[in-house]
Amino acid sequence: MTEKTLWFSILKRLKPTIKKAHFLTWFQGTTVLSNKEGKLLIALPTVYARDWIANKYGVMVLQAAQEVDAEIMELDYEVVGRLGEKGNNEGVDVKELFIGGEKKVRKIRNANEVRVTKDGGEPVETKIFNARYNLKNFVVGNRNRLPHAASNAVVKMPGGIYNPLYVYGAVGLGKTHLLQAIGNGVLREFPDMVVKYMTAEKFVSEVVNAIGKRRMPKFKDQYRNVDCFLIDDVQFFGRKNSSQQEFFHTFNELYDRNKQIVLTSDRPPSELDDLDERLKSRFSMGMVVELLMPDFETRLAILNQKCMEFQAIIDPEVLSFIATNVQTSVRELEGVLRQVMALSQLAETVPTIRSVVEVLQRMNKAKEIIGFDVEAKRNDHIVKNAKDLMTLVADYCHVSVDQMTGKDRHKEVMLPRQICMYLIKNELGESYEKIGMGFGGRNHTTVMHACNKTAQKLKIDIRLVRDVNAIKREMGL
Repeated sequence: MTEKTLWFSILKRLKPTIKKAHFLTWFQGTTVLSNKEGKLLIALPTVYARDWIANKYGVMVLQAAQEVDAEIMELDYEVVGRLGEKGNNEGVDVKELFIGGEKKVRKIRNANEVRVTKDGGEPVETKIFNARYNLKNFVVGNRNRLPHAASNAVVKMPGGIYNPLYVYGAVGLGKTHLLQAIGNGVLREFPDMVVKYMTAEKFVSEVVNAIGKRRMPKFKDQYRNVDCFLIDDVQFFGRKNSSQQEFFHTFNELYDRNKQIVLTSDRPPSELDDLDERLKSRFSMGMVVELLMPDFETRLAILNQKCMEFQAIIDPEVLSFIATNVQTSVRELEGVLRQVMALSQLAETVPTIRSVVEVLQRMNKAKEIIGFDVEAKRNDHIVKNAKDLMTLVADYCHVSVDQMTGKDRHKEVMLPRQICMYLIKNELGESYEKIGMGFGGRNHTTVMHACNKTAQKLKIDIRLVRDVNAIKREMGL
């Protein structure tokens, strides 16, 4: 059995245990380089793929490998960049594992398809929504469980007991996510239904346009011949009397025919002071649910999910720091995460708590930062000697200084030790002999080897480059 065939057999056993999207993302183009003396050497096209598979799926891969070859006792990983190049066929094409093994899925219409309604009225546009918005990737916590459950009920039975469904909450908490997720869900469950989604602002604009061009009959047919009507930000109807009147009649027509209506707003119906009482009454006649800012645990879960979507590996302490300090909206939570990732990519570093602080400071949130004293930390990161640097590296790598200077030869300790020696030599300029004395009396040749090995790895290991650069930023360089 060749190495590639062996790896294909292992992936076959691994496939049922991992979601398809994740499986295709992380295992595409991978292969086995060797299988000697019980050690399986796996080749991957990127550093990210190596780190993610090793950390998230290592145990599962080993179990699958042992089912194929009981003599395999250990896994090792190597980044081979050419595997990701176009036309390279050394790695396994994991899409082959899914050929012929899946159920056929009914094809959903293209976006903005125009079709004639069942009632023979004017052609009605069915909008296919942003595929990113679905109820499965909406992170559910104690404060948003009811809106999520109500949305699920609407998808399973449009026009049922949750009609109309009215969702309200502050900006950036996920109202639009739920609204579009309902649209996606209804179209998947009931492909023949006509689903209309729009903002209240657009509805007002179309009313004005229809009045000006004398096309009100056509306008009415367009909105009164849908099966599911989703409308965002209904507070915008305030003081727009003609639009309120038209929406009132549209609402009544759809409701009387058991068509599903879902509305969102930034306030409950009773607080929509500029709306006609008849509309407020109708908004309240179904299910009214509030979206609240997620608690800490849910915010952390959202960040972890976003990291999976972005294929980013970020220290849990950094994610916890973001979740602690961003408490206003889910949109801002994602915005901070995106900025932190962008900053790290531009500077070729890994995200740290200090880089999060930099982002929060740019957002004028410096005075609100929890768990980080901005004034006290302003100058304390400037490393003055080897002892300071050892403490900094130990904290960054989550090991103790005693472990780094001791005899522990585990990889989790060896790597920080080598990085620290390299930085002391290259940034502080100390001699190999003096560095060796600081690390438990090690020989100068040992220090020289560690520095040379780190220098060589920095030429090929992007993750190490980012770690070293991040530590340098913490040093004030």
